[in-house]
Amino acid sequence: MPSNLPEPTYSGTLVVAATVDIDAPIEKVWEILLNCPKYKEWNPFMRSQVITDEHKTPLQDQTPAAGTYLLMQTHVPPTMDDSAATSTVFEQIIAVDTEKHRLAWKNCFPEWLLRAECWQALSTNGQGKTVYELREVLSGVGAYAIKLLLADKIRKSFEEMAEGLNAYAEK
Repeated sequence: MPSNLPEPTYSGTLVVAATVDIDAPIEKVWEILLNCPKYKEWNPFMRSQVITDEHKTPLQDQTPAAGTYLLMQTHVPPTMDDSAATSTVFEQIIAVDTEKHRLAWKNCFPEWLLRAECWQALSTNGQGKTVYELREVLSGVGAYAIKLLLADKIRKSFEEMAEGLNAYAEK
């Protein structure tokens, strides 16, 4: 089955991806992906997602929209234990495509330092399941350090995020 992820617009030093088949309707899974305040209920990697403006001020409407920003608290390695240390990540949402079921954001660092673009996409397979795909492409000088120090932990984080989404959607 072909991927529903768009082709990357640049090559990366590090590409991290995860895929899982979910036994739930595509619209249910899409609603879960767009419900940022509930990420903490199922996501061991992205423990908190808050939609903000460019100054990190939370918006009243917490629905992702292109041009808004995401302030995330992440666990690397992933865990549902909120007493574990988190890292803060600030990203700009670049795509919310309800027709193609795609959601994407990019980091806010200068691109020479770290360029990172994360895409999530949903599609259906021939067996009536929803296919969830997640991919992040990292480039720039900072990507080399991330690859050296964190690549395996980030891969595990993506895999556990996909599995968490699967378990939550199939409830």
